[in-house]
Amino acid sequence: MDKKQIEKLVAEKVDAALKANDTPKKFFITENGRGVVDGGDLYNAVLSEVLSVVKTALVDIIAEVHANVSAEKAAEKTIKKSAEKVEEPATKTAKK
Repeated sequence: MDKKQIEKLVAEKVDAALKANDTPKKFFITENGRGVVDGGDLYNAVLSEVLSVVKTALVDIIAEVHANVSAEKAAEKTIKKSAEKVEEPATKTAKK
């Protein structure tokens, strides 16, 4: 899975979670209690920015984990092949 596929998957999952979640009716920003009504420009801008940061972080984390898992699997295959090569001569001499 490459980074573009991971980005698409994360975007789909975050969008689905956002649609399933009940957003707050007011989003208070100032200390005096003035709030921005849900759906307002400022609210949407803040929500968009936060989700953008979360998506970027998730994509980077998933890509890094995927790369590490792939590297570990490759290393395990190499170790297994090396172990098989080492075991073969020992069995052949033991049978004689």
